Amino acid sequence: MPAPAPAIHAVVFDLDGLMLNTEDVFDIAGRALLSRRGLSMTDEIHRAMLGRRPDEAFQAMKDLTGIDDPIEELKTETRELFWAAASDCLAVMPGLLELLNLVERRGLPKAVATSSPRDYMETLLGKFDLLSRFPITLTAEDVTHGKPHPEIYETAAGMLNVATANMLVLEDSETGTRAASAAGAVTVSVPNRHTDHGDFSMATLRVSSLAADELKTLLAG
Repeated sequence: MPAPAPAIHAVVFDLDGLMLNTEDVFDIAGRALLSRRGLSMTDEIHRAMLGRRPDEAFQAMKDLTGIDDPIEELKTETRELFWAAASDCLAVMPGLLELLNLVERRGLPKAVATSSPRDYMETLLGKFDLLSRFPITLTAEDVTHGKPHPEIYETAAGMLNVATANMLVLEDSETGTRAASAAGAVTVSVPNRHTDHGDFSMATLRVSSLAADELKTLLAG
C-alpha cells in the first residue's frame, strides 16, 4: 500500500507562471529585448533564466549571448517592455481564485515565495486584489540563496510555524520544484507551456492546472 499523504498545515505559492501568467508576458519582453540587439530567444536562454532571481537570470542571458549591457540596464529595459505588454495580456492562472478560496475555507495559513523583487510582487498582486490575502511574503531580497536552493522554502516554513514536511508548495518550474523538494516540502508542480519541458520527477505530484481534482483531494484534509 502507498504511504499516506502527510497532513497539510500550510500552503506556499510561487508567483510567476503559477499564480499569474507572467511567463507569457516575460516571453514577449525577453524576445523584444534580444531583438533590439539582433538576437533571438532560444530554448537554452529561456530555460537558463526560468525561476531564478533577476540578477542571476540576466547573468545567464549575458553568459549565453555575449551581451555586454550592465545587468541593471537590462533589468530596467525589460521592466519597461514587461509592463507595456502586461496591459494587454496579464491574467490570473486558471483555478487560482477557487484554490485560494479552498485554502481559506480550510483555515490554512499561506504565503508567497518568489524569486522576483518585492516591489514587482506587490504591484502584481495588488492589481488583482490578492496582496491582502497573503500576510506572509518572501521575495528575492529576503534570502541569500535563490532557487533551486531550498532557503526560501525553509524560511517560509519557519515564518508559518510548520514543519516543511507538512507544508504544501505549488511551483510551475523545475528550478522552483527542486527548491521545494530539497526543503522537504510536499511539492506540487503545475507546469505551463513555458516550463513543461522541465524535469519534475522530484515533485510529490504533477498536475495540469490549479483546478486539478488531485490538488483539491490533497487539500481536503
